[in-house]
Amino acid sequence: MSKPTILVTGAGGQIGTVLTNSLRKKYGSDQVIATDIRPTNEPDGIFEQLDIMDKDRLTQVIQDYNITQIYHLVAILSANGEKNPLRTWQINMDSLFHVLEAARIHKIERIFFPSSIATFGPNAPAFNTPQLSYLDPTTVYGISKVAAENWCNYYFLKYGLDIRSLRYPGIISYQSAAGGGTTDYAVDIFHAALEKGRFSCFLKSDTKLPMIYMEDAVRATIDLMEAPSEQITIRTSYNLTGLSFTPAEIADEIKKHIPNFTIEYHPDFRQAIADSWPASIDDSMAQKDWGWRPIFDLAKMTSEMLMQLKKSSVNQKA
Repeated sequence: MSKPTILVTGAGGQIGTVLTNSLRKKYGSDQVIATDIRPTNEPDGIFEQLDIMDKDRLTQVIQDYNITQIYHLVAILSANGEKNPLRTWQINMDSLFHVLEAARIHKIERIFFPSSIATFGPNAPAFNTPQLSYLDPTTVYGISKVAAENWCNYYFLKYGLDIRSLRYPGIISYQSAAGGGTTDYAVDIFHAALEKGRFSCFLKSDTKLPMIYMEDAVRATIDLMEAPSEQITIRTSYNLTGLSFTPAEIADEIKKHIPNFTIEYHPDFRQAIADSWPASIDDSMAQKDWGWRPIFDLAKMTSEMLMQLKKSSVNQKA
């Protein structure tokens, strides 16, 4: 396949910020068009302001830049989604349909769509949740992702669109802010540890959830998109994971670097969401089909997060 010209929707979000930069390093700044509803400065590449709900504007950007691949990252996440369920459904689903139809009409070569472990619900096995499992989500975000996975599969079967997807676990990153998800505590805890030496957690101490470090998540995304089509056997969404831990376990790991760090637990409405999700994920299909392997475990991730956040703080003060 020739060098792609890539459109990233939701490029200003937690994943989009880092993924866009990684794509530009790999393919060239002029080959990756970042878009978001909010204007932003893009000194290292092209940016187009785009409300993904405006399908005519989406078509214009695709035509103007002769787009061949789309990474569609726009979504309202789990915790924020529960505050306005109908709006969440509208944004998450209509934005996907706009991308799928534009891709069908303009013969886009490949599309990436991020799904989530939120597709699983209380009837899925809690540990080592398999690729093919019961999907009964309890959040509108999860419901929208299940529906989207099936629509992506439909467009593949019906129109031959090469759509690829990952069920992301919680993503931990120092480069960008979290975006309103239930797993966000695992990002916020590092900032609180360095800035205050203490953290108030909205989940119980023993709530184990699947997570992944941003570097691993981005690498998995690009590896999936670069894999030959014949290797892709899952056209809904691949299970993906890096590691699983509880708030107490990550707090203990942080204490190895910051001995006086303390944590308190004040569960809120997000506890019920977390309780409906798996504690660990079986991503053996991703391993078999396109060679997925995570690099970061809890110790390596914690060390890297604290180092990078300290470095960023020093640079900001300089």
